Amino acid sequence: MKLHLILPASLACLLAVAGAAELDTFNYVVGTQTIGASYQFTDEPLLLETARVILAMGSNTIKFRLGREYHGRQRNIPARNPAIRSLTELARDEPTHRTVLDMPFAFFVLWAEPFNGGGWGNGFAAADAEREYREMYAFACHLLKTYNGTGKAFYLGHWEGDWLLRGEGNTKDEEKITAAKINGMADWLNTRQRAVDDAKRDTPHRGVEVFHYTEVNLVKLAMAGKKTVTRAVLPKTSVDFVSYSSYDTAKSPEELRAALGFIESKLAPKPGLAGKRVFIGEYGFPSCRYSAEEQDRLSRQVMRTGLEWGCPFVLYWELFNNEVDRKTGVQRGFWMIDDKGVKQPIYRTHENLYRQARQFVAEFKAKNGRAPSAEEYAKFAVSLLP
Repeated sequence: MKLHLILPASLACLLAVAGAAELDTFNYVVGTQTIGASYQFTDEPLLLETARVILAMGSNTIKFRLGREYHGRQRNIPARNPAIRSLTELARDEPTHRTVLDMPFAFFVLWAEPFNGGGWGNGFAAADAEREYREMYAFACHLLKTYNGTGKAFYLGHWEGDWLLRGEGNTKDEEKITAAKINGMADWLNTRQRAVDDAKRDTPHRGVEVFHYTEVNLVKLAMAGKKTVTRAVLPKTSVDFVSYSSYDTAKSPEELRAALGFIESKLAPKPGLAGKRVFIGEYGFPSCRYSAEEQDRLSRQVMRTGLEWGCPFVLYWELFNNEVDRKTGVQRGFWMIDDKGVKQPIYRTHENLYRQARQFVAEFKAKNGRAPSAEEYAKFAVSLLP
């Protein structure tokens, strides 16, 4: 699908000077995601419908899930294809997934869940590690070959790691975090990282990137000295990036900045990767607790904090709500567009930022002969988020 924009004559001229391709692949930092939406408005597969909406909003970043659970209710497509048995086959051979990956997004943040991986809760067995490595390696090679020269970047990671480490959503069960689990998770992450690194080493490529990330979520507990992914696992790994699902600090700019800095302090240096390598992979304020105006105000606050700190991404949860109260059937309201199709203030905030940021980058390039640095762009973007 091509995105057709009606542009003012002045901006059209700037695009000619700045180069539309460079504007399309510039990192505007703020974005959203589409995972498990509980409603939709067309007959298209859910992933395709939501990807079109995110693109039309002006974003060049999308986050979604790839793995065995790609089909069914609240999933990417309705029905399973028995011929799909790996991440590569899903990305290459399943029409909806291939269409979305081919769309003009520059940044893909993906929960990459191999079909053939194994568990690591009691240690990561050699046979399981080999299967995980082979599938991640093949997938990374596929992305590098298929999207060579496109300017796309793929970030392969996973859902909230502290819940994976604990085995459930309970913040108090410290005794369940055994040495075997800690070491198993570290081995799992290092296996995935090695697969990505080896794929980049072995696959000639230019104008395309593949990275690997882990995601943490209980960072306040980590800063309090508790056993967590940030404190116990991350220092044992060589991951490229860390995603922070930031619900435990998102309401406080001071706490959020402290959490980002604490995560960064546990992240090992990575040759060839400059700048900040911790991003906000999730934040959101559901309408069951906040008015639409408060949802927008708090989200702007998170975006400002992430931009000022230097996050490579700040990703709002999410385009369509995914959580429904089991007793009442009421939507909890983690959304940009509600279940009636109404675009919320937070949608308009993103839409406006993309429009003005794109023009800023074009004007900056026309005046200076180069794109703005991340710091120069962040300063401008923050000015759009009073």
